[in-house]
Amino acid sequence: METADCVVIGAGVVGLACARSLAASGREVLVVERETAFGTGISSRNSEVIHAGLYYPPGSLKARLCVEGRRLLYPYCEAHGVAHARCGKLVVAPWADMAERLDQIRARAEANGVDDLRLLDRAAIRELEPALDAHAALLSPSTGIVDSHGLMLALLGDAERDGAMLALASPVLGGKADGDGVILDVGGAQALQLRARWVVNAAGLDAVALGAAIEGIPPAMLPHARYARGVYFSHAGSVPFSRLIYPIPEPGGLGVHLTLDLGGQAKFGPDVEWIDVPDYRVDPARAEHFYRAIRNWWPGLEDGRLVPGYAGVRPKIVGPGEADADFRIDGPAQHGVSGLVHLFGIESPGLTAALAIGEEVAGIVGRGA
Repeated sequence: METADCVVIGAGVVGLACARSLAASGREVLVVERETAFGTGISSRNSEVIHAGLYYPPGSLKARLCVEGRRLLYPYCEAHGVAHARCGKLVVAPWADMAERLDQIRARAEANGVDDLRLLDRAAIRELEPALDAHAALLSPSTGIVDSHGLMLALLGDAERDGAMLALASPVLGGKADGDGVILDVGGAQALQLRARWVVNAAGLDAVALGAAIEGIPPAMLPHARYARGVYFSHAGSVPFSRLIYPIPEPGGLGVHLTLDLGGQAKFGPDVEWIDVPDYRVDPARAEHFYRAIRNWWPGLEDGRLVPGYAGVRPKIVGPGEADADFRIDGPAQHGVSGLVHLFGIESPGLTAALAIGEEVAGIVGRGA
């Protein structure tokens, strides 16, 4: 049986950030990934937005790790040459009766430590974004965009520099906690059993199923996996906006919003559609909903401009109609099993929070708790 100090399961942005922090702390780290490349799941199917931390309940892991992750992420990108832009965003209230929601968002953001928001009236909005039609908006200067693939390359490079190794095409089939660590059954061309002192389950959409496949934790300690698909439509041609445009959040997500990539290409999405299993199909007919939603604040959107893009799936741990769940970073202090850390429900703002999540996990391992 092979042995390892720390095994991180999943080579998305969060798994790689965990590997980086663990390796930097002096741990021997092996990252195992079932796909033939890193970052092919949630990390490659999102808006690539650096969130400021506006929406999350004060005191929650999402709030704390988003704000801390954003604080770390901008200088990290600058130091590592990762393409990014602090472009800012506007959260818009198209009608007067929605303006109170902006006040609520600002109050929550300030409780989270976000202190640079500005409330804009219609005239101020038009001055910044002439094509935007809204009664009021919140300007978030700290919101930005990042090249997620470039970020993952940098994280992997850091981890490997400190001795971490990446094993691709190596699915974890199951395992068992036995008091001295965790024994993992790893498949692939060179299937093996691997005993690790610490295992970090950063498997994204498969994290709950993997948690159930590793014996040792009572099933009642595991959440239920839920999936919410969000599709994106690209805009054919340029758009008259230089900032990200977000509506008031909706149940399950942040609403159909405009994001820009680093080349200036605009995309709209994601919407929210609850599904039973991960499915990345994009139904072109959903464009009609997008046109209606976008024209609430951009009435100048022309017919025929929205082109099907791609879809992502959020790894939810609550279902439709339920309040959004916080991140779950379940270590021995939560489930009582030594050597095991589960990351459940790491949806947005997971990309923004990745560096902070990595430090959080390394702290749990370092304390042995």
